Amino acid sequence: MGTSVWEQGPAWVAENFDSVNPATSEVIGTYPVQGRSEVDAVVERARQAASWWAGLTYRQRRTRLLAWKSHITRYLPRLAELVHNETGKPLGDAQLEILLAIVHIDWAAKHAGRVLGPRRVRSGLIAINQASRLEYQPLGVIGVIGPWNYPVFTPLGSIVYALAAGNAVVFKPSELTPAVGGWLVSSLGEVIPEQPVLQMVTGGGETGQALALSAVDKIAFTGSAATAKKVMAACAENLTPLVAECGGKDALLVSADADLDAAADAAAWGALSNAGQTCVGVERVYVVDEVYHTFLEKLAERAAAVRPGEDREADYGPMTMPGQIEIIEGHIADALARGGRPVVGGLASIRRPYVGPVILADVPEESRAVSEETFGPTLTVTRVGDLDEAVRLANASRYALGSAVFSKNAKRALAAARALRAGMTSINSVITFASVPALPFGGSGDSGFGRIHGEDGLREFSRAKSITRQRMRPLADLTTLQRSEKDLNRVLRLVTLLHGKRYR
Repeated sequence: MGTSVWEQGPAWVAENFDSVNPATSEVIGTYPVQGRSEVDAVVERARQAASWWAGLTYRQRRTRLLAWKSHITRYLPRLAELVHNETGKPLGDAQLEILLAIVHIDWAAKHAGRVLGPRRVRSGLIAINQASRLEYQPLGVIGVIGPWNYPVFTPLGSIVYALAAGNAVVFKPSELTPAVGGWLVSSLGEVIPEQPVLQMVTGGGETGQALALSAVDKIAFTGSAATAKKVMAACAENLTPLVAECGGKDALLVSADADLDAAADAAAWGALSNAGQTCVGVERVYVVDEVYHTFLEKLAERAAAVRPGEDREADYGPMTMPGQIEIIEGHIADALARGGRPVVGGLASIRRPYVGPVILADVPEESRAVSEETFGPTLTVTRVGDLDEAVRLANASRYALGSAVFSKNAKRALAAARALRAGMTSINSVITFASVPALPFGGSGDSGFGRIHGEDGLREFSRAKSITRQRMRPLADLTTLQRSEKDLNRVLRLVTLLHGKRYR
């Protein structure tokens, strides 16, 4: 998910830092760099709030979270303007991000009781004298380390599900988007004034490390794989569990029978929207030979018409993190040096703080533009013999986050989707899995582990609690020092009768 400031080290030496508009360099706000003692104090306050919040019923928490959803919806224009100013993304993209977050707040609030609440489970014949129950209890305090590219949607994917599960949250937004983080925290405080169930700490990598070393009960991290390893090392000090949503190198597969106009449009949007700063954005396309040239022409036509800029008519904005431009430049240069062919743009597309659309063809699989996350408005297009080869090349990546398949043959598309190692796949669209709150979101390999969203996301911030209650004396008591051989033989005969027959 791009280079983190945790890796780079802080860009300041004072006790405060500025949030800056990446397009204009205008200072939006000044925030403190909070260290270990300040973070620990916030976590301690969160511990007290967590006790109160966990004591509420699911219905009471649902009512409060839905009120927060309504508040965000009413003030959506104000929040979108702040996202636009702090990230540089177009206002429409900021609005879309917030709309998706609203849908997830609604789902988590309404389904937490059903997913996590107490329920009976069958005890089975051997334990027929036991009444068995399963429930999911809050972990306590969750530390959320959020990214800058989607400063509302992505952290709320952890924050809201953690809150719905009954936890309090300490949120460290990216040092590039603290104003958005502060707005989210203060807005929930207006709706839930009783206790600070959501608090914020600010700073760079050292603040994130302090949060990972603190007494939180779990960390939800979004960022690069390299930074995730550092977070894991800090979490290991206290055996603090971690859910990590890291980067991707998502592939889009185009079958010979695909709707090429739809595929080209999806590839362009998936690669270029938000200046390519999307962990589940499209970075690679594998196209079956018969339609390769036609697809490439359609894609090039769309990409050539896309323009970055600060004005309201621009298709996307600047690179939010200036240092990412060096990575993009290096990937393009490496691809061209290895024989890659520029179809749209090239090194001249880099005009700081903007990067114009770049479409590259004939790029070797071992190049950095194919093997490493670029996190910019670039795309490689590769010709393949068939869909099986496309799946094989897509799966060769060490990343396994999102993916897409385009084919009019539903059976063929579903087979390819299942064969892809990615945690999520959309068929005949891109990134739509993120808009479905019931679906878990996450990957494997260098894309991280654990899941947010959906039922899995709610359980990610809970601990399973199993309860049995003896409702009558057992017919054969095996859990006693006075166990008789007769009782044991009786149970052995029963197990043999039930489970010993041969299956063909």
